[in-house]
Amino acid sequence: MTAPWHVTEALATRYARGAAPEPDAWSLERHVETCTACASRVSAAVAATPAGPALAHVRSALLAAVRPEEVSPEAVRHQAVSPQPVRPHVVSPQAEPVPVPVPVPVGAVPAGAVAARRRRPTGTPGPRLARMVWAAGPALRGAWLVAVLVVVAAAVGLAHGAGFQGVRPVLLAVAPVLPLGGVAVSYGRHADPMYEIGVATPSGGLRLLLTRAAAVLGVCVPLLTAAGALLPPVTGVPGAAAWLLPGLALTLATLVLGSFVGCRAAAATLTGGWLLAVAGPVLGRPGATGELARYLSGPAAQGGWAAAVVLCGCLLALRRRSFDRLETS
Repeated sequence: MTAPWHVTEALATRYARGAAPEPDAWSLERHVETCTACASRVSAAVAATPAGPALAHVRSALLAAVRPEEVSPEAVRHQAVSPQPVRPHVVSPQAEPVPVPVPVPVGAVPAGAVAARRRRPTGTPGPRLARMVWAAGPALRGAWLVAVLVVVAAAVGLAHGAGFQGVRPVLLAVAPVLPLGGVAVSYGRHADPMYEIGVATPSGGLRLLLTRAAAVLGVCVPLLTAAGALLPPVTGVPGAAAWLLPGLALTLATLVLGSFVGCRAAAATLTGGWLLAVAGPVLGRPGATGELARYLSGPAAQGGWAAAVVLCGCLLALRRRSFDRLETS
């Protein structure tokens, strides 16, 4: 069993100034939920910073607006720095004293909120589905999902409605890079309005990015594979599932490159490279669609893509800590 630890004065000071490393800040916020002494130490450190008087003024104004007849300015000022409950000044001696709410320690959750959360029904499918979609990231709530649906509907419509036989190679040529657009709009300060909050939580960073990338693949894999299976077969063109390993390898490569330059720049770079090196030459020359088999099907091609998946997975594990920092570009 590990020995219990407590927040030191130095760590509390660094946290109050915003200079504590993110893992230390997460541990501190979790610890003060159950340690009153450390919560008092952190509160005192925050009150000693230049922002302390401003926070005390905001608290005083808020409490005065909520209970102006019950709370005296002296009690509010004392409560802003005191970890103990403060009995308010009561104007009427006949009135029953009403205690002022005690300031919640940093990172703590009020007991009433916890009880309300436990009483809240979680089995209803509507709220659960909404939470799942929200956790999946911006990609499943924005234009990217609409674009994927449009591509699938257009491919099936052109093949069966207009009799266009060249849809299958076009779909297979662009399918490996369609997930990259979803990854680009799922993570990063340019894409996600909740990015700073997500990175600041223990569940943020690579864990959150992998969750959202899995959600993107969970949409692309069934839709694009089913669409490819519905298209008329073309001689020399790979099967409907031939794009899966290339798509997974390019998605992981986007995450690896994104650890250096950000997901948006990484997705744009790899998408542009694929379109210029593979899709462009194959689709730009009549009769060259059979070359897709060289890139997507066969033991050599699929083995190469499988090796790329393993390599990118290892590199991503080595670069996992880079996603704990905020993007600066």
